[in-house]
Amino acid sequence: MENSYLIETRDLVKTYPMGEHTIVALDKVNLKFEKAEFTGLVGPSGSGKTTLLNIIGSLDSPTSGSAVVMGRKVEGLSHKQASALRNHHIGFIFQTFNLLPVYTVFENVEFPLLLLDYSAAERRKMTMVALDWVGLADRTRSKPAQLSGGQSQRVAIARAVVKKPALILADEPTANLDAENSHHILQTMERLNRDLGTTFVFATHDEKVIDYLRRKITLFDGAVAKDERMEPQRPGGEKR
Repeated sequence: MENSYLIETRDLVKTYPMGEHTIVALDKVNLKFEKAEFTGLVGPSGSGKTTLLNIIGSLDSPTSGSAVVMGRKVEGLSHKQASALRNHHIGFIFQTFNLLPVYTVFENVEFPLLLLDYSAAERRKMTMVALDWVGLADRTRSKPAQLSGGQSQRVAIARAVVKKPALILADEPTANLDAENSHHILQTMERLNRDLGTTFVFATHDEKVIDYLRRKITLFDGAVAKDERMEPQRPGGEKR
């Protein structure tokens, strides 16, 4: 590995053409993330949170500068190499769940493993372990339409962790959930972070998520405005 950090960005810039103008989504972002962090990218809409998350996840490339993820420079990866990095080492959780409606809960969680070299028996064992982590081992045959919002997001978490990735990127994962379900989901993520040593990086403006963070990175106009260590809070304001 090129360095001791799981993720490192160096003078990271991302721009988009907009007619005769250029939109600066990220402006010389320099950040380092260690293994097993529980970190959030916060800031107003348009501050660059999702753009940074997409580059870290090798879904996009920087205009200039560098993003090194698990020793690989994202900007130097071919499409095939970027796919391999995501398939083997990165899990994604989105606010809209992105479950496949015609597949069962089991099939949705198993899906990432079909891209990897596992036998059917190994896939079944890993899928059931992931569903047990999120408390849904009894819903394997259910379809997404039969689930509540909280259950759907737990399936999405199981799908993200089933291959035990080093990194999980979560974009507004509680946006469509009520407070009770949000806290349950966040406690599940916190437990997986602790038990598996998985690094979580959130893009969020949800105070419920922010209360759980151990590090908060504030972005403004594409630049890092503040980077601070946090003492996680319990619901209601008590320290965790």
